[in-house]
Amino acid sequence: MDTGLVSARLAADLRDAGLRWTPAPGDRFVIPKPGLEGSVFTLSEMTIEAHEYPTGTVLGFNGTTEWALDSVAKEEALWLPREDQVRDLLGGTFRSLRRVDDEYVVTTRDAGGAEHEYRARAAAEAYGLALLALVRRAMAEVHAS
Repeated sequence: MDTGLVSARLAADLRDAGLRWTPAPGDRFVIPKPGLEGSVFTLSEMTIEAHEYPTGTVLGFNGTTEWALDSVAKEEALWLPREDQVRDLLGGTFRSLRRVDDEYVVTTRDAGGAEHEYRARAAAEAYGLALLALVRRAMAEVHAS
């Protein structure tokens, strides 16, 4: 099913590769803890807010009477980027999205001019795979210098 979100598996790969999240209203996330599997939360200024403290960012669950959960550290949450967010993060490397049979194909162009294709059954996943490759290349360059 195409939810317009990157899968939790790919979101974890993006995070582990070095993609950083600055929580903003409308962002979707999961809390990978027992009992919360399958629950996708939406950051909202009315219900869940990002609170910045000197010790780090905390996601506060304000006014949620059905929850005993008051807050969770940002590091305990896994951001599920939306298709538009991932596409925006690709920036100028993005060239195209097209449908080929039952897959979406994202084409990017790296700084050296080489084109790369990333395929998935959902557009958000294809964008996410392209972003994962971009982040990994960028991190490799940082570590090489």
